[in-house]
Formats: sequence, C-alpha cells, structure tokens
Amino acid sequence: MGLALYVRLLLVLAAVLAAVIIGMMAGLLARWEGARTPTCIRGGSAAAGAALTLFLLVLTSLHALG
Repeated sequence: MGLALYVRLLLVLAAVLAAVIIGMMAGLLARWEGARTPTCIRGGSAAAGAALTLFLLVLTSLHALG
C-alpha cells in the first residue's frame, strides 16, 4: 500500500520549495562573486532545476511517489 495522495503532493511541494531556496542561494552566491545579473539568474535557475530533479529522483527511488 502506497502513500496517500495528499502526502505525495506535500512531498513534491517540499521538494519544489527546497529547490527554489537552493536556486536563490546559488544566485546570491554568484552575485557576491561579482557576476552580472543575467548570469546569476541563469546559474540560480540551473541549480534549482538540478536540485528538483535530484529530489524527485530520490523520492521516486524510495517509492514515495508511487
């Protein structure tokens, strides 16, 4: 028996929020290094996308998403 739908949705929401926070931190760190704004946005977006992908892969491998 798998997890309830609302638990799976909460897990995905937590993964998305953690990925957004990681992306924002990556953008801020790039900005503190002196990078220009478009470079910071691109780096933060790439970090958020990679983090979300890894979070969802881990949740899938743990059979938490179905």
